[in-house]
Amino acid sequence: MPTSPPAGALYRAPVELARSYLLLNHGPVTLVSSAHRGRRNVMAASWAMALDFNPAKVAVVIDRRTLTRELVDASGEFVLNVPTRALAGLTFTVGNSSGRDGDKFARHGIATAPADRVAAPLIAGCAAWLECRVIPEPRNQQGYDLFLAEVVAAHADPRLFSDNRWHFPDDASRTIHYQAGGSFFATGEAVSVP
Repeated sequence: MPTSPPAGALYRAPVELARSYLLLNHGPVTLVSSAHRGRRNVMAASWAMALDFNPAKVAVVIDRRTLTRELVDASGEFVLNVPTRALAGLTFTVGNSSGRDGDKFARHGIATAPADRVAAPLIAGCAAWLECRVIPEPRNQQGYDLFLAEVVAAHADPRLFSDNRWHFPDDASRTIHYQAGGSFFATGEAVSVP
């Protein structure tokens, strides 16, 4: 088993795009990272889901009042980062503060790594990353804050996701699900049906 990566590094292995839906199928909260022309931001989003296999697509709600929305509108790209339980405090914090008040990455010491196919950064400590390009749907975006996107690259921490299955070696590495008011649930045990 690999040891911990250096600060700012990520353990990641590619995930086949047609299988990238498995990274979101269990309904975890996501951290949406975005970047455009030297500005970057991160926000928490519980309303993110997989939509299709080939090409792989996702949907996510990004409120029009956020800096993330401004950057996604300008760049046409974002990353869905899937945080672990160890990042629950950070997830709550970035979900309850505005990037318009300063760089959240610098303010909260968030380590990142470059993505392969988009400008938005990958957030260290996450279990998975989906690099996405917006599929323009102005009616959905303006009317419902709903973005559809094609997944152009997908990665997962191979210690947590391999052979198209999640396996969590400890509680801190489990993905999380946001309820409300600072309350999260951690992903539970897998149940297989023969």
